[in-house]
This record gives sequence, C-alpha cells and structure tokens, in this order.
Amino acid sequence: MQQDLITQARTWLAEDPDPETRAELAGLVDAGDLAALADRFAGTLQFGTAGLRGELGAGPMRMNRSVVIRAAAGLAAYLTAQGQAGGLVVIGYDARYKSADFARDTAAVMTGAGLRAAVLPRPLPTPVLAYAIRHLGAVAGVEVTASHNPPRDNGYKVYLGDGSQIVPPADAGIAAAIAAVGPLETVPRPGDGWQTLGDEVLDAYLARTDTVLGAGSPRTARTVHTALHGVGTSVLTAAFARAGFPAPVLVAEQAEPDPAFPTVAFPNPEEPGAMDLAFATARRTDPDIIIANDPDADRCAVAVPDASTDGGWRMLRGDEVGALLAAHLVDRGVTGVFAESIVSSSLLGRIAEKAGLGYEETLTGFKWIARVDGLRYGYEEALGYCVDPDGVRDKDGITAALLIAELTSVLKEKGRTLLDLLDDLALAHGLHATDQLSVRVEDLTVIADAMRRLRENPPTALAGLPVTSAEDLSRGTEQLPPTDGLRYHLTGARVIVRPSGTEPKLKCYLEVVVPVASADELPASRERAAELLDGIKRDLAAAAGI
Repeated sequence: MQQDLITQARTWLAEDPDPETRAELAGLVDAGDLAALADRFAGTLQFGTAGLRGELGAGPMRMNRSVVIRAAAGLAAYLTAQGQAGGLVVIGYDARYKSADFARDTAAVMTGAGLRAAVLPRPLPTPVLAYAIRHLGAVAGVEVTASHNPPRDNGYKVYLGDGSQIVPPADAGIAAAIAAVGPLETVPRPGDGWQTLGDEVLDAYLARTDTVLGAGSPRTARTVHTALHGVGTSVLTAAFARAGFPAPVLVAEQAEPDPAFPTVAFPNPEEPGAMDLAFATARRTDPDIIIANDPDADRCAVAVPDASTDGGWRMLRGDEVGALLAAHLVDRGVTGVFAESIVSSSLLGRIAEKAGLGYEETLTGFKWIARVDGLRYGYEEALGYCVDPDGVRDKDGITAALLIAELTSVLKEKGRTLLDLLDDLALAHGLHATDQLSVRVEDLTVIADAMRRLRENPPTALAGLPVTSAEDLSRGTEQLPPTDGLRYHLTGARVIVRPSGTEPKLKCYLEVVVPVASADELPASRERAAELLDGIKRDLAAAAGI
C-alpha cells in the first residue's frame, strides 16, 4: 500500500505541468505523509452534471492543471465524436486561484484538438459566458468557477451549444472520454492559436440586460451592492447605469475581486455573517434594498428594511424573491411557462395557475429549469433566477438584480415595499413559509448513512403533522427522472431530502402552508409557520440521525 501510493504520486509528479502542485506533491512524498497522499489519490474527481468541483491541490482528487487538461481533452474528444470538429468553444473564468490558468489550459487543449477556442477578456460573471455561447454560435462553453464555495475550491462547469449546462447522457459521455485520455504528454497543447475576446461580447450582453425591464418603468430604487469579493461589481454597476437606476452604493471592503475572500467565512450570501458589512453600509446610507451577488454573480440575494429585526435589515429567502419576481412579471402581463425545481416553494405554481400561465417542476438545478419548453421565468430557492431565458439559459444575478430593483421602484411610487407585496401574496395564496436544514460534513458517509436510515425507516409524522405520502426519488416519478432524494408530503407541509450536488452537504428543504383569512391574522400565521418549521427540523434531524 505504502509503495503503491509513492509510485502513484511519482507518476503523477512526472507529468504535472504546474510548479506549485509539483512542489506540494514532492514535499508530501519526501515527508512520507501517507495520509495526505492517500487522500489525494483515493480516486478521481468525478465529472458529473455540475462538471468538476473540488479543493485545489495536487493529485487526481484535487482541482489542478493536470485534472483540468484531462477534462478539456475529454470534452474535446466528446465534441469531435459528436460531429462538432472545428467548432467554437468559448471559455470564461472567475477570479479564484488558478482560474485564469485553467482557462488558458482549456483554450490550448481545444486548439490542439482542432477546435476553435475563444477566451473572455478577463474574469467576468458566469451569465456572460452563458450568453456568449449562443451569441457566438459556439458548440460548447466552459466556465472556470466554484461559485460560492470556500476559497480553497475551484470548479469547471460545461455548457453545450444550446447555452444550457450539461445533463445526462452528455455528462456520462464526457466522463467516459475523460477517462480514456492517455498520458498528458499525448495531449497537444500549443502555446497560441486561440482568440482572446475583447469587450464586444460583454457589450452585447449589457445591451440586452435592460430589455428585462418594462418600457418607461420607474427606476428610482436606491441600492447597496456587494459582490462578496467576486466579479460582479463592474458588470452590475454598468447594467444599472444603462437602465437609468441610481448608482448602487458599493460595500467597499467587498467590491473588488479577491480569491482569499478575506471578510467572509463562506462567500455565499446565505451563510451567517456574509451580509454583515452590507447591513452596516445600509445603516449608514439608508437605501431601499440591498443586493448581493455571489462570487461569479449568477446568484442574487436581496435584503430589505425591517424594523422588527435586530439591526433593522433582513435577508429575503430565495423563495420569497422568487415569488416576488413572479408576481411582478404577472403584473407586467408576460406570457409563457414559469418553472422551478422541486426543492423550491409551491407558491410559484399557485401564482402561475391564478394567472393562467403554464407551470413545471424540474429536478434541482438550472440545467433542468433552462430546458423547459416555452420557459419565460425560472427560479430556484438557492438565490438563482432566470428572467431572460432567450438571452441567458441559466441563472443570472445581474438581470435578476435589475428586475428586483424595478419592482422595488414600482412599489416605492405607490408608497409600498417588497414586504407589503409578500403580505399580499400570503393573503391571496396562503402563507408559504420555507426553511432548510443543511448539514456540512467532512465525512461523506454521514450523508449516505442518513439517506439509508430515512429509506429504511421513513418518518410517519413530523412536528405532529402526519406524513401522507413518501417518495424515493431515486426510482423516478411520472414527471421526473431518477435522482438521489426523498420527498415527503404532510398535511399542510412538504419535505425534500437530498445530498448536495456541489458541496459536502446534506440538504433538507422544508415548506409549510398556513391559510390566512385576513391581514390581521398574518402575525399569528407567521408564528405558527415558524413553530412548524422548527418542529419539522427537529424531528427530521432525529429521524436522519444528524
């Protein structure tokens, strides 16, 4: 075992093109650190429907240049086998450690494989890459990003020519092609031959952003914006200027890209503490709303003034923003289909039904939402919103920010707020309250054990609410292909349990629906909903053993 590990490490070391990871691995070999070597050589990062994502470092279980070159070579082979030889692959990247290196390696591999490669001019939001694929007529796109993961991570997201992220069976086909790649010395990597794009694609994207707004709509909302050390600031401020909104007040400490993410524990607006600097800035400047993007700016978080909370501001849940945007689009008279993933609030279906619009539920992820026929608007509870599917077939934190700013402006002219509109929706459709029980683990067997425990002994009641049906989603349903998840319907509630596809987390999505007869009942209904959600969390955690 010991000698096998050392041999594997030395073989890897011999072809590693990166001096940093070579030095890291050589140090582990020289020190005889078998535990660290075993961790890095326990297998290979699996290429799935989220592409690749993992911790930076040496070895096949880490994100590094060797792994990326193999992934690019496999993608190139897959595209060629699909009849796309000579096609264009457009490549974008964020500002994380090694992102520019991984983008350059991908361009070199594509060029060496006979494809044409074009790289975006600098670190830019993921939706710009998603837009560029269709705008340039590319056969595929790659975005180097780990989205809102910790600083030590990076990732590799793949899109095909329709501008949507890959889904089965393409992911399995690409994974097989990656596995078939031989030694790195057999992968041609010329030193030039690809195109580095100018600002034309970004300008075309920005020219489209304000088309999500209504003609002549009010643009008066004052915002505080944080990019959480990511790449969103320049593009969002340019989009707001084009649309005629007041310039956002920037959270200065977080406005510029910084791969260390020094002011946050996790660069995700949903994580505790991530919004503290934005709240502090808002208390100084008194805006109408706070808007936050995650580091690659495909997500959009919203916070609103709320005198009943400590500090006077509160984050809206993704489901609340999803419902608000839907109500705004309905009010504007849009047509088409509204879609969401199964883990998002059922309120969207009620809004669509009342408006006479189509509605679909999909598996988790915009790779599924974006493929809904006739899609006009799609969202997911994890702060992802697709408000311009003809332009970007993915979540887009820039255009979503514009739309929420427009809605805030419309309400402001009437002396109302986003919270007032949420009250209206509760009165019209019942109070839909959502929450999440999310457990981050070091050992992935904890997740597997929890899923097994729930499958073997499914709960019969949660928070005193009887479980009326239990579905194992790994078997698929009439509407959904198989996925690793469990869904429970209760009297007035719904629970979905699934392993995260991008992080070492077990995620449990909870929703309760409490009828509301009048505005006077709203406070009591919210208290009742909070009690039920707390009870469901407690009982579910006990049933899952987490």
